[in-house]
Formats: sequence, C-alpha cells, structure tokens
Amino acid sequence: MNKTDRLLAIVLELQGKEIVRAQDLANQFETSVRTIYRDIQALSEAGVPIVGSTGIGYSLMEGYFLPPISFTVEEAVTLLIGTDFIEERFDDHYRIRAQDAHRKIEAILPESVRNETTRVRKAMRLLASDKRVTVSKEREYLEKIRRAILDKRKINFHYVKRFADAEKNRHSVRTVAPYGLVLIQGSWMLVAHCDLRQDIRHFHLSRMTELTVLESQFELPVHFSLREYTPPDDRSLQVRLLFNYDIADKVKESNNAYVEEMEEHQDGLLVVLRVHQLEEVLQWVLGWGAEVIVLEPESFRNRIREEAEKTLKRY
Repeated sequence: MNKTDRLLAIVLELQGKEIVRAQDLANQFETSVRTIYRDIQALSEAGVPIVGSTGIGYSLMEGYFLPPISFTVEEAVTLLIGTDFIEERFDDHYRIRAQDAHRKIEAILPESVRNETTRVRKAMRLLASDKRVTVSKEREYLEKIRRAILDKRKINFHYVKRFADAEKNRHSVRTVAPYGLVLIQGSWMLVAHCDLRQDIRHFHLSRMTELTVLESQFELPVHFSLREYTPPDDRSLQVRLLFNYDIADKVKESNNAYVEEMEEHQDGLLVVLRVHQLEEVLQWVLGWGAEVIVLEPESFRNRIREEAEKTLKRY
C-alpha cells in the first residue's frame, strides 16, 4: 500500500471508530508506529482535524466527513454484487435498502466506470434459490429474529428435527435468547441460548413454525462474540464410503458439511463422514444409488439395504 492509499485508509479508520491507537494502525497497515506518526502529521497539515491524546489514541473532530469517494471498476463491482446478494438472501427491510444502495452507487459512478461495471456484472450471476416457499418463510422469520436480536428480546417457536423415517421426527417448543444469525450453504441458522437445554443451541429457520417475539428481555454475555464463536464438535460417529470414480467430481462438488476426509484410491473415492446420528446422512447416501458402497459401520450398511428393499417393493 502506497502512502496516499494509506492516508485515505487512516482517515476511514478514524471516521469509523471513536478512538484509534497508533500501534493498532501500524499493525493493520503493516508499518511502524513512527510512520503512523508522520502520516497523522501529514493529514493534520492537509487540514484533516485529528485530535490526539497521549496514551489514548487519535480521533476525528466531531462533524468531519470525507468528501465523496470514487470507486474503481473492481470496487464498484464488489459493492454491487454485495447488494445483489443481500437482495437475494436477506429480509424485506434490507432488500429494499440494498436496492436503494445499488441505485446510489450507480448514480455516483462516472459514465466510463459505470459502463465497464455493467459489462463485468453481465458476466456474473447469482442464482436464486429454487426453494421459494422456504426462502419466503426464512425471510419472514429472519426479519423478526433480527429485530429481536437488536432489541434483546427472547423468541418462542415450534421446532422439528426431521429424520428419514417421519415417525421419528422430534417436535418441541423452544424459548431462546437469540445471539446471532449465520448463513450456511444458503440456509439461515440461529445461534441462541435455549431455556430448555440451558446452553447454546443452533436452529434452522426453515424448521421453525409459529415464531413469536416475546416481551421478556435478555443480556448478551460479555464474553460472547459471534465472529469468534466455534460450536463444539461432538460428532462421534464415523461413516466410511467408497464412490465410483465416474462420479468423484460430483461428490467433491456436493459440499456435504459432514465430510471430514476425501482420498482417491485405485478402487474409487474414499469419503469419511463424521456425524451425530446416522440419519443425518441417510438421504444423501441413498441419493447416490449404486454408485456408492458403505464400508462402515455395519449398522449403516444394513440400514441402506433396508431402505433399498423398501424402494424395490414400491416398484
């Protein structure tokens, strides 16, 4: 990063935070504290009202804003694709804001940059989900949960944990303190503290019904950070599968979340899964038909055989 870019980046950091330490700026821009001191001096001489406090850090004088910023083609494409993504995957509130932001970004672009940006974006496409009912339902709940998180209010909903055998589906009513939302492989998941389990649990929005926001409030634990949160991995069951080479690429592209290892052998593609329950991957394995062999555990081999026999009887 050259000096001009670094000076602009420093102002943006100061504009986005109340106080910034010189050491933090030095770490971020991979330079020395002495260089940051010189940069701050240069900005002050250029008329940027920076206030410095020894031992505390730097801040911008209240009311100071940067003039409009110009974007490169790559930056404009990045921002516009970001608005496309939000419009596709977020709730109505943010979808409308994304549309407004899209129009504003395009409006401030010079004609040459706007034309090039349009040309680049025509070569890219975000495909909409084909699960229209589920997406619509997720969006409705997404907005309610998002507001509950901001207002620090608990929510209540009916939840179903589905299995291949519908008779084994587990239904429950949960009251939780919503901590955050995570988008995983195109589906939204809620990270929350469950009153029933007295611990943090994860809930798919697509499996919720009758969701309501309660009057009771909660406090987010001071030690909890959604960005740093890593769920405990208590998957104890290992499944070993051998796929025919002919579909190896398709298996790799399937992006199954339970895959722990893939290795090519002369007999085919060896895939190792680690799961909580075998039911979690039953339908995925059955979907590959005769192209896959279950090596272990034996109980899972028997279950696949039973399902295949049930299917045969239907025909």
